Amino acid sequence: MQIFIKNMVCNRCISAVENVLQNFGIKDFSVQLGWVETNTPLSKKDVEKLNENLQKIGFEILEDASLKLIESIKKLILEKVQNLDIDEDFLLSKFLSEQLNKEYSSISKAFSQTENITLEQYFILQKTEKVKEMLAYKELTLSQIADKLGYKTVQHLSQQFKKTTGFSPSQFQELKEKKRLPIDFI
Repeated sequence: MQIFIKNMVCNRCISAVENVLQNFGIKDFSVQLGWVETNTPLSKKDVEKLNENLQKIGFEILEDASLKLIESIKKLILEKVQNLDIDEDFLLSKFLSEQLNKEYSSISKAFSQTENITLEQYFILQKTEKVKEMLAYKELTLSQIADKLGYKTVQHLSQQFKKTTGFSPSQFQELKEKKRLPIDFI
């Protein structure tokens, strides 16, 4: 049985959901970002109780097909950004279409209607948060960050970063309080 779960976007989320499943008495399961696979079928009542337990820690079971699509889109974008494997010629539309086996126009429309933001804006916000993280750690140069996130130039990264945050990357590094957003709030 496959169950889609909203707001499950990181490894700590996976651990939290695994704990809920174990405490619920489910023994044979697999947890991935955004969904759970159980080898044991659950009754409607069990699913409702499981959902109540998940809601206590900030998650919820998705039943609507369009919401499942949105969570799949977010998961794909998040993984792409977190893995730092975005080529300079990367096309979000091609990537999502291939991964989801759907036309990009339908993917984009569903996302925009549900999230009130375009896919491209969401992708930029995710990349911006990753840049903030990497700047805070000071392990890579801005040029290396730009390369790993698919920016053609450091200037393009800097312009997009400033447009999104109001700060240049160097101004952001000088801030005492690095204002980062949790990735599941974007």
